[in-house]
Amino acid sequence: MTAQKDFIDVIQEHQQVINQLTGFKPLISQASKLIISTLISGHKILLCGNGGSAADCQHFAAELVIRYHKNRRAYPAIALTTDTSILTAHPNDFSFDSLFSRQVEALGSEGDCLIAFSTSGNSENIIQASVTAKQKNMSIIGLMGGDGGRLKALVDMPIVIPSTTTARVQEAHMLIYHWWCEMVDEVPND
Repeated sequence: MTAQKDFIDVIQEHQQVINQLTGFKPLISQASKLIISTLISGHKILLCGNGGSAADCQHFAAELVIRYHKNRRAYPAIALTTDTSILTAHPNDFSFDSLFSRQVEALGSEGDCLIAFSTSGNSENIIQASVTAKQKNMSIIGLMGGDGGRLKALVDMPIVIPSTTTARVQEAHMLIYHWWCEMVDEVPND
């Protein structure tokens, strides 16, 4: 094999990161309760992230709005990564750094929850969105990697995946939000 990692090495790296998540169970469970209480109280979930994390936002929002495993009522979740007119107009007219904060300003309300994805914890547009959410008295869950970056100090619930490999961090994020979906599925239908 050349300088590239062998597939078995990648699997082992993945398993090592995932195995460390057991230490995060209390915080991940607490975040699950926050998501559920936000939704059942009639508030919404806003999600933001860049690149693969943008795709995770869309994936998670779809699971909440449509369904995960069980047919249940729809819950309000908005991926701030999906409106191409906003995604192109705002950076053109203002700045990419304030792309998500502008949407939080427009769509967020007190009692809502922002879920901020950033594998580095240092994405300026995610940081600004979190600052705006805090100003609007929204709850903020941060899904990050590495040391959590600057975002860690801005969120109410920092879930920092112990890896600096973007792919491993995103794989852990997906496992976490899929479990949150399972917990939402357990909420009794009205």
